[in-house]
Amino acid sequence: MKRILWFRRDLRVEDNPILSLGGEVLPIFIFDTQILNALPKDDKRVSFIFDRVIKLKESLQDKGLDLKIFWGDPVEIFRVLEAQGFDEVVASGDYDAYAKERDIRVSHLLHFRYMYDTYIFKPEEILKDDGTPYLVFTPFYNKAKALFSKEHLREYTFGEHTLYKTSYEGITKIDDKEEILPLDIDSIGFRENLPRIDQLETKLKALKDNLSIYAKERDYLDKEVTSHLSIDLRFGTISIRSLLRFLVEQKNRGVDTEPFFRQLIFRDFYAYLLFHFPDLAWENYKYRFNGIEDEEKYSAFCEARTGVPVVDAGVRELLQTGLMHNRVRMICASFFTKDLLLPWQWGESFFAKYLLDYDAASNILSWQWSAGTGIDPQPYFRIFNPYLQSKKFDKEARYIKKWIPELRDVDAKKLHDESYLLNYSIEKYPKPIVVHKEASQYALAYFKQRL
Repeated sequence: MKRILWFRRDLRVEDNPILSLGGEVLPIFIFDTQILNALPKDDKRVSFIFDRVIKLKESLQDKGLDLKIFWGDPVEIFRVLEAQGFDEVVASGDYDAYAKERDIRVSHLLHFRYMYDTYIFKPEEILKDDGTPYLVFTPFYNKAKALFSKEHLREYTFGEHTLYKTSYEGITKIDDKEEILPLDIDSIGFRENLPRIDQLETKLKALKDNLSIYAKERDYLDKEVTSHLSIDLRFGTISIRSLLRFLVEQKNRGVDTEPFFRQLIFRDFYAYLLFHFPDLAWENYKYRFNGIEDEEKYSAFCEARTGVPVVDAGVRELLQTGLMHNRVRMICASFFTKDLLLPWQWGESFFAKYLLDYDAASNILSWQWSAGTGIDPQPYFRIFNPYLQSKKFDKEARYIKKWIPELRDVDAKKLHDESYLLNYSIEKYPKPIVVHKEASQYALAYFKQRL
């Protein structure tokens, strides 16, 4: 069997299903111009991916293989590869609309074999008794727990391979003609802007230390309790199965792993929904309202000038690091869609531009959840009060002051007090652009009129 092993969201050698298959293989990675052309040239994610691709290439070389790196349109690249006599292309599943369409087009050229690696369950593995997908998380979660088995913990071993004979030097650009470029990020038109991210081993050690307090403290903004593994799961630098095996090990030691496991199932649920309802990527599942387009409010949000400290702190964290605490994501999304009454699609696109761990399913479904337009039994009237949220989860305003140093000398209580922020001027920091109670009441009236 002569196979192309297409690495995508699985940038690792360990526990990788596509590497468990033997035979003559051509391992490849494609820097997809259909995606890259829309990104800024200093995009942190591209630097992160490039760095991990180089590490993957080195790891494969240590195993007697190599990685051929392409730059171009995947379909055009596979048109070239098709003529070289391969039997099939093997890749891990990817469920967003672009990925599904791209893979279908590739499958018309070569037999396409999916290996289910990105999530715990296959997209059609958990269905209701009538064969339809679940729309509510709790029943989905219960069914997932009932179906969870040792197979979902399986560790894939490295197969017996023969490396396909070709040049593995540089980056192969496929355009009007084939061209070999230097193995450098500049060759694909980007500047190195590598984000500061802890090593995977450091994150796993921290998770081990924090699992026992994860449920109670993960929402607090001034505590480092979250796993920070979302980027590793997004790009497959860790396998979901190895993380599950890690949890089993901790559970056997008496640690309560259920809250963290539940979050992993939630990640599956959102991918599952986007797979079964692809229109969710751009359309409301329920209700017809789409917010009010207001460029001035949108700019204030994107530039961290709303005058609401926890919201501006979150946006600054995102712009500077590509990261944002999950609780802050919910606060910001609620403020964006309810207080500012902006279209959720605008917010989703803004997050998509900067989040290092951007995952289409998680991001889209989370924004629809905040807007109240998605697959969720809670109606549109869920609205977070950003001041109560920051008071509860950042009482001493450590998170706020970390990202907005011009507020470091302001008493923490005042930063959770909308009345103070509206009535007193703070040097170099704007007053709130909306009054929360008035804005939320207006949003509710607006939504009711459009039901």
